[in-house]
This record gives sequence, C-alpha cells and structure tokens, in this order.
Amino acid sequence: MVFSSITFLYYFLPIMLFFYFLVPWKLKNIVLLVSSLLFYFYGEPKYCFLLFFSSIFHYLMGKWIERCSKKKGKLFLLIVCLLLNFGILFYFKYYNFFLESIQFFLPNSFSFLTITLPIGISFFTFQTASYVIDIYRGKILSSKNILHFMTYISMFPQLIAGPIVRYETIEKELKERKLSINEISLGIQRFVIGLAKKVMLADLLGELSQRLSDSAPSFLGLWLRALADTLQLYFDFSGYSDMAIGLGLILGFHFLENFNYPLIARSITDFWRRWHISLSSWFRDYLYIPLGGNRVSKHRYVFNLFCVWLATGLWHGASWNFILWGLYFFILLLLEKRFLFPFLNRHKWFGHLYTGLLILISFVIFNRTDINDLLLTLKGMFGLQSIPFLNREVLFYLKEYSVLLLFSIFFATPLLKIGYKKVQEKKKCQPVLTLLEPLFYIGLFLLCTAFIIDASFQPFLYFRF
Repeated sequence: MVFSSITFLYYFLPIMLFFYFLVPWKLKNIVLLVSSLLFYFYGEPKYCFLLFFSSIFHYLMGKWIERCSKKKGKLFLLIVCLLLNFGILFYFKYYNFFLESIQFFLPNSFSFLTITLPIGISFFTFQTASYVIDIYRGKILSSKNILHFMTYISMFPQLIAGPIVRYETIEKELKERKLSINEISLGIQRFVIGLAKKVMLADLLGELSQRLSDSAPSFLGLWLRALADTLQLYFDFSGYSDMAIGLGLILGFHFLENFNYPLIARSITDFWRRWHISLSSWFRDYLYIPLGGNRVSKHRYVFNLFCVWLATGLWHGASWNFILWGLYFFILLLLEKRFLFPFLNRHKWFGHLYTGLLILISFVIFNRTDINDLLLTLKGMFGLQSIPFLNREVLFYLKEYSVLLLFSIFFATPLLKIGYKKVQEKKKCQPVLTLLEPLFYIGLFLLCTAFIIDASFQPFLYFRF
C-alpha cells in the first residue's frame, strides 16, 4: 500500500484515524501498532514475521545490554545483535550480488537464491541498529513497554521509505503526546503538499524520463533526461518524507526534517547536509565518528571517508552503479575538503552551477544499473558518442513538458515559501489567507485524487531500498 493510492487515502487512512481519535489515550498506540502491521501486511504479507521478529529481538537485546554490568559483556551483546541485524539485511539484499561479484572475478558455478527484498528493510534495520547502539553508549534507556517499542519500529508513516527516526526523537511522545487542532491542521497541509509533489510532479517527470529513454539518443535529450531523473527522485522522495512528517503531526509525533532544498546547494558538502538528512546523519554518528572522523591522520581520514561513502552507496542497492555512485561522492567531497572550499566560498554562483552539474551526473549513475548503458550515456552527455545534438522527438518533449520542468525547478527552491511567509506577515492578508488556505488544500487534494485515478500505478522510488 502506498500513500498515493485510493486505497490508502479513502479507506485505510480515514478508518485508522477514526479509531485513533475515538479511543482513549492508553489505547492509541495499540490502534497505531495494529494499523501499522496491517499496512505492512497489505504490501508484504510473507515478511510480516520478519518485522515482528526484529521488533521482539531488539527489544530484548536492548534490555540485556542495559542490564549487563560488565563493559565487555555489553560490547559482546551489541556485536551479536548487530551481526544478526545486518546479517539479515545482507541475506535479503546483498547475498546474490555478493555471489555474482565473486563469480565475475573467479568463474565458479554458484547456486543463486530467489529472494524477494522486504519493503523498507534498510530503513527499519538502521532504526533498530541505532536503538541498541544508543543503549550501549548510555544515550538512552531501553524501552520499558514492548508495545511502545513495536509501535516505534513498525509505525506506518515512516516504515516503508523513512525518514530514519531514532528512538530518542520520539521516546517521550510514545509514552505521552498531545494532539492539537493546530498541529493536525499543519500535518494535513504537509501531507497534501507531499502528495502533490509525488503525483503532480514526480510521476509526470518519470513519464518524461521514460519517453526520452524510449526515443533515439541525442546530446540534449540525454541531459534533459538527467534533469528529469534528478527532479523526479527529489520530488518523489521529499514528497514521501513530507507525507510521513505530516502524518506524524496528525498522530502527535514530531519527526525531524529529511530534506532542506538540496538542489540549491553551493557545494557537494552542502548538498549532503540537505539531502536525505536522516541517512547522512546516521552514517556520521554511527560509522564516521566511531572510525575517528576527521580527528585522525590524513591517511586515516581518507580511509574513514571512503568507508562512509562505500557504505552509503551499498545502502541504496546491491548493484555496482550504487557503489560507483557512493565513490563518486567520496572523490568529490575529498576534493572539496582538500582544495575547493576557498574557491567555492568566494564564488557562490559558480558553486551553485558546479554543484547542479555534478548532481545531474550523480543521478545518471544512480539510475543506470547496467554499467554498459551508464558508460554509453556518459559518453553521449560529454560529446564522445556519434549522436545528434537534437532530434525532433526531444524537441517535441521539451515543448510538451516545458511548463512541468519550469514549475519543478521553481518548486525545488524556497522562493515560494519565502514569498508566502512575507504575505503571511502582512496583517491585511491574514483574514483572506484564513479563508483561502482550507479551500486551497481541499482543492489540491481533490486535484491529486484526479491525477491518481487518471495515472497508472507509480510506486515510490525509495521503496526498493
């Protein structure tokens, strides 16, 4: 079940919220837990046991780690827990890729398994890992209520595609939270904005990308497809995060932001402070800093950075293009930190152009799982392939989708948000906004519904991770 479906919007969510608001406070987590398990069961029935097992196992391990009096004993329990946690992730996500890679270098006959990747396994694996690590570090106490903990792990707003929510972020709200009309209203607005990003921008940009993929290659067509892919991924994933954060507010939870207009970044370092913040901060706190961060020798620092970006690439998928994608950012970040920062700080407009160009190239690598296709695409984009500069198909698509592209680029910036805040500050406009805001969001929601009914099924891109 996806958020941008009639089943979710008009059946699951209204029924769930009806019971959630109806029952007393003591039963709200039970309603949320049951609803979340049903939500996951609808999309992945055979792996519900995995989610259930992961919740019980990490709840018990958290208790044992906390109660263990010896430091070595705590460390042993943590290592066992993490080995099993990431071992399950390895089996489902990387086992066949690992065998394929060995077979490529050492030709042998391996028996590959037919493994279906459980939806959202990378997200809830990282959540459970952060939970036991934080207990080991003494940063948090283990959960005293197994129902609260299972609700945290399986909470449907962020279960499938994040953001990665740490236990400390919502620990207090799992026990006691307040529901206010103001925050429910803000949550609904945030959800509708995210839904519009998905169905009115991301899905149409995906349609453009597919049409360009099916057409004869040209120099401009390849760059246009790179732009469409980048914008599609941004609106698809940030739209999901908006919906998750909005649903959290409706239910009384405050998830941290996951995107902060990353496409206006002035450097690749700045980009990763703005893009998928919950993932980049996870790797910073649980891998980069434990390895020593930047408070080590130059060679060790390079090694630490390499490990983080190799892991970041692998987290996104079991394919060589994701590894190349991670190492691509490793090289760029290393160059920035060692040489480019002074120049980029002095020439901000160049920084925006430089970052935008490199981001486009990065998502070409990200979207091409076939390495031969990737190499041909990059050759064509840099004029190293005998293809025309422009053809009729690309010119037609450029005209047909020009309004979509312009709106997408505009909405990828904070200009609308800044302008709206200025209007809000004017007292004369406040009564008008009070009247028009509800009508706007109702109209936008109905328009999104029309887009969903009219379009073919478009799952969220980050479901596969």
